[in-house]
Amino acid sequence: MGQAPGKLAYETNMPWNDASGVRLRKWLGISAEKFYDANNIAILPMGFCYPGKAKSGDKPPRKECAPTWHERLINSMSIEHILLIGQYAQTYYLNDKLSLTQRVTNWKRYQPKYFVLPHPSPRNNIWLKKHPWFENEVVPHMQKVLAKLL
Repeated sequence: MGQAPGKLAYETNMPWNDASGVRLRKWLGISAEKFYDANNIAILPMGFCYPGKAKSGDKPPRKECAPTWHERLINSMSIEHILLIGQYAQTYYLNDKLSLTQRVTNWKRYQPKYFVLPHPSPRNNIWLKKHPWFENEVVPHMQKVLAKLL
């Protein structure tokens, strides 16, 4: 579960078709070919359209998309793990009062169903530098789990 398509992804009709997608695929340890194969990965955003530009980054995803479509779409698929990418997906699905950092720090709490991830946007480079354990601990574990499935 991602946030919403960025401008480039929306314009090219290809989700995660930007620097965020490159980093996400690196974190997952999979090729673009595997990533975009619907037999391997289901890509479902919190908002289905580009929400527009905000002062810093993009606007939040539209609120009506997830309640309208997610349950129906998820129930139509065979899903073993869900990646909750960024604060919007985590807040919607985890329904807790924790911050993104608190959730990602306590990632094992959400296993095996969910992997909680920061958004892979270059805008989060500072977060990643402050929290090197994410790429040193969480990412290798996630890659190991996904390698067994794919």
